[in-house]
Amino acid sequence: MRAGWNRGLIELRQSFTNGAELFSHFLWPALMLVALFFLRHRDFGSTGLLLGALALPSILGMNAAMGMVSMSQQLTADREDGTLLRAKAVPDGVRGYVVGKVVSVAGGLIVDLAILLIPGLILVDGIALGSAHWFTLVWVLLLGLVATLPIGAILGSVFTSARAQGLIQLPMLGLIAISGIFYPISALPGWLAWIGQLTPVYWMGLGMRSALLPPTAVPVEVGESWRHLETAGVLTLWAVVGLLMAPVVLRRMARRESGSKVAERRERALLGG
Repeated sequence: MRAGWNRGLIELRQSFTNGAELFSHFLWPALMLVALFFLRHRDFGSTGLLLGALALPSILGMNAAMGMVSMSQQLTADREDGTLLRAKAVPDGVRGYVVGKVVSVAGGLIVDLAILLIPGLILVDGIALGSAHWFTLVWVLLLGLVATLPIGAILGSVFTSARAQGLIQLPMLGLIAISGIFYPISALPGWLAWIGQLTPVYWMGLGMRSALLPPTAVPVEVGESWRHLETAGVLTLWAVVGLLMAPVVLRRMARRESGSKVAERRERALLGG
């Protein structure tokens, strides 16, 4: 655990000192801030609410949920280049590797959210701030990370190459589109709204909205309620499923790793296959 923690801190520090990775940390928040800039004065129907105020906390929830994509990408890349095989050769190395990835991915996500949230609070009107709201923000974020990062580890163990892992982007974009991020889910057709509510993306967005929006915003939500109990319940369910499945899947994946398979993947990547 201690070695994994130190590994995660080293990777996190490197991600903010490497030019390309540092650029990626700022690129996505910058794009989202541009979208918020154009939404900041748009009204949502006749509710008197600003669409920008509704979108900011939803985007925060979406970015936090996208941590599972980042987790799967890093695990797939490390599996392909032999990093995971080297970790397997050390006693408890796979456990330390996973702890390190959780620390680095979660730490990077929290910094990315701060990069988006601080300018967003200045840019967008209609955001509520207070001790109760910050408490809700923290528990939704932490529970959401526990719910989504193990899923990312499972997804990363499924794909054998970074190219194949890229296929996950399309269904993720589809889930985001129906998860009430840029437009309230109550405005979607009923069957799409039900599918959206099965995903952690929707519940993290809802939890963030409940933390940052005033009570006057709740009528646009399903059931005209922030549904804190349901948010905690669904995210906890995803967390339990992920935490139970991830160790089993990762152990099976690590057992199948060998030097010949790493060499084969490298050769296939060089050949463009």
